[in-house]
Amino acid sequence: MSRKLVIVESPAKAKKIGSYLGSDYVVDASAGHIRDLPTPSEMPADMKKGPFGKFAVNVDDGFEPYYVVDADKKKKVAELKRALKEADELYLATDEDREGEAIAWHLLEVLKPKVPVRRMVFHEITKEAIQRAANNTRELDTSLVDAQETRRILDRLYGYEVSPVLWRKVRQGLSAGRVQSVVTRMIVERERERMAFRAASYWDVDGVFSPGSNQDFSARLTSVDGKRVATGRDFNDSGELTAKEVVHLDGQRAGAIAEAVAAGHAQVSSVQEKPYTRRPSAPFTTSTLQQEASRKLRLSSRDAMRAAQRLYENGYITYMRTDSVTLSESALTAARTQARDLYGAQYVPDAPRRYAGKAKGAQEAHEAIRPAGDRFRTPAQVAGELRGTEFALYELIWKRTVASQMADARGSTATVKLQVPIDAADAKLVEFTASGTVITFRGFLAAYEEGRDVERNSDDNTERRLPKLSEGVRLEVLEAEAKGHETSPPPRYTEASIVKAMEEKGIGRPSTYEPTIATITNRGYIAKRGSALIPTWTAFAVVRLMEQHFPSLVDYDFTASMEADLDKIAAGDEQRVAWLTQFYFGDKQESREGLRQMVDDLGEIDAREISTIRIGEGIAVRVGRYGPYVEELIPAGIDPATGEVAEGVEVPENKDPRRASITDDIAPDEMTPAKARELLEQSDDDGRVLGQDPASGHDIVAKAGRYGPYVTEVLPAPPEPQTPAGEKPKRAKKVAGPKPRTASLFKDMELGSIDLETALKLLSLPRVVGSTTDDKGESVDITAQNGRYGPYLKKGTDSRSLQTESQIFDITLEEALAIYAQPKQRGRAAAPPLKELGADPVSGKPVVVKDGRFGPYVTDGETNATLRKDDDPTTITPERGFELLADKRAKGPTTRKRAAKKTTKKAAAKKTTAKKAPAKKAAAKKTAKSS
Repeated sequence: MSRKLVIVESPAKAKKIGSYLGSDYVVDASAGHIRDLPTPSEMPADMKKGPFGKFAVNVDDGFEPYYVVDADKKKKVAELKRALKEADELYLATDEDREGEAIAWHLLEVLKPKVPVRRMVFHEITKEAIQRAANNTRELDTSLVDAQETRRILDRLYGYEVSPVLWRKVRQGLSAGRVQSVVTRMIVERERERMAFRAASYWDVDGVFSPGSNQDFSARLTSVDGKRVATGRDFNDSGELTAKEVVHLDGQRAGAIAEAVAAGHAQVSSVQEKPYTRRPSAPFTTSTLQQEASRKLRLSSRDAMRAAQRLYENGYITYMRTDSVTLSESALTAARTQARDLYGAQYVPDAPRRYAGKAKGAQEAHEAIRPAGDRFRTPAQVAGELRGTEFALYELIWKRTVASQMADARGSTATVKLQVPIDAADAKLVEFTASGTVITFRGFLAAYEEGRDVERNSDDNTERRLPKLSEGVRLEVLEAEAKGHETSPPPRYTEASIVKAMEEKGIGRPSTYEPTIATITNRGYIAKRGSALIPTWTAFAVVRLMEQHFPSLVDYDFTASMEADLDKIAAGDEQRVAWLTQFYFGDKQESREGLRQMVDDLGEIDAREISTIRIGEGIAVRVGRYGPYVEELIPAGIDPATGEVAEGVEVPENKDPRRASITDDIAPDEMTPAKARELLEQSDDDGRVLGQDPASGHDIVAKAGRYGPYVTEVLPAPPEPQTPAGEKPKRAKKVAGPKPRTASLFKDMELGSIDLETALKLLSLPRVVGSTTDDKGESVDITAQNGRYGPYLKKGTDSRSLQTESQIFDITLEEALAIYAQPKQRGRAAAPPLKELGADPVSGKPVVVKDGRFGPYVTDGETNATLRKDDDPTTITPERGFELLADKRAKGPTTRKRAAKKTTKKAAAKKTTAKKAPAKKAAAKKTAKSS
């Protein structure tokens, strides 16, 4: 009997696939990539001096890469080689995308098998799919390998050429990348729009009308004397009214109209009814799955993809990196059958729905993300196997897939216009409009409805039923109220909307969405506030440098064209060496500059100017070595445009500009000139003098620092060294003098109201609470002090947390001894609950609201449920708390396996000489250096 070795990427897949194949198959895992391009510092000494020394790629000889087996994969490679010696056939069963194909090729290059090699591919891990794949193998797709290698080499060249420019001109540790730099620019551009935005105010009138019989409904004022009333859509981002022939109401006129309408009567002037039809959304792609997981489950892209990976590897869903929306014939049948069984035959159309993808160059897997198998398991059937995030994500995928094969939702939309004659506010006749949609057949909505991102100036689309009305019907005006509004700035990107924008622009591919967001977060280019992605000032500096000196590399169309070119290489329509040559060296015939020319011809870059973002009124934000700060380029009282000094303003001579650190809680669009001057006032070089310490006579000042407000003492300057007459002054040696006492303000203290007495108490810390004896009978002090993790007591080396900062000053020796008499707890002492909600109707246990590491939550001691964004912990009702707990119980507990601790043995380093002979890729006529 022949012995067949099957190699997959992950141990989880190996275990699952092994259970579906016969005893003549041995399944092992490579644990991802086994080799990659090394960093130059990791290369052998003789290689560092040669053509591979800069990039681990020989750009002058066909962009030949030099690969090395990762240090932590050498043991695994040795195991695979031993297993291969006992095998008669080798099956490479990595994922069927570019990366999976490249992993298979690297395995082939390193293992050098002498037995027949087969490429085994599948899109789901079920018994039928695995056995079918084992019996229907193919050859290695060298075009896919070429595309993946081109991408890897491209990213190496891009990063290694551009990142050093950022290190020199912005800050060490930054990075540039083909996709990450463009996505960072998208987020920065959105913040620039918010910074430039100027709000405009406008008013309208809401009325409540009734034809009688308790059928009242609301409508909004839409026209005055035949002219449309201006809404938020009619203003640009500068706050200017752009629409013509509209009525821009102010508060006074809107109020007068409301008062007149309330005293009058209305009449229906027109009624329009139209049929309403809504189609279900296509099955999930990687992009839409990440978007919906963010909207509905509040999962980050990384968490969503990790959960999807686990579901795929354990046979619950099909491959999760795809931009295809098609379903196989068996999947179409399974979805239609399940919809018919669960909802009825009328909920299933006569013919299957087939969807066409909108993504540019769809090239990953060949099917949408769906439940695995020819028969789908319902969420109820997997509830005993899946918990927490994995169950919620499976349920989402199942609902979307089944709904995609269900009937349209149907109904009608009615638009009613009402006229009210008035004689006020220079108006004679005003018109109100009300719209409502009535769903008469829910169709796919019975199973699933897609979430939506927040849109600017969008009206509430909530379904509502209007009373049956006809033209000429007289209506009673029950209420009329004038309402003021302000236009809103462009909404910030969320993970869901940035992924959607990337897909629409053709930037990146399914496998790059999640790692790109993770990279720009880890590099400090963006921060999160709730679900919004906020660019840091460092991102502003980096994007500015890229836009000025590498404009094509952050151009959206150019980046999308690179993705399209990689797709051409994957299809065999483009040659990788020719493409890389053009990208790196340029094209003289087309006068196209290459990356090398861009870097070599940078010219002078003013690092200070690159890191300066002017926000107006002579104030700028600068990105410094220790973080961002505001700087007053032109003192207050001087016109920034003309330089003229306002009357009564004294301009100090030869004085350095004022500066103030920017705290992390201030977003760029919140850094207005007024806010900057507020920070500057709080953080004058001398600070706000509170008075003198009676003991030392030193000034005590309050300041605003990068890490928050604090108080400090001002020590007198050391005396200048005296030089005897006739001698040349010597350079004074720096002598470490005493450091000023400094203390951060408590959380409940305000910088503007801190007084000298409180400041001296803060500077006196740590406070000696009293003395006691230790285990040896020796006297030891107990001190109360404030630390990085909050207030605490300290007795020798034994520390105990305090509940509040005020206890530092108030706690007595007896209270401190009582705390030390209790067993020591891990972590901080439990804080008191924010609110008590009463006994839970299910568990019967008391439910309270607490403040946790990730925000407020409700708990009955057994089940914890995080409050939603709209839930206020101080006003939440018991019913809402019980509802959140019930939802959490229905999802089940989240189970997480602890990662096993890795143990490493230090081995004597052996000097290795790189192999000089290039390794040939089968049927590709391409070489790669390897060690």
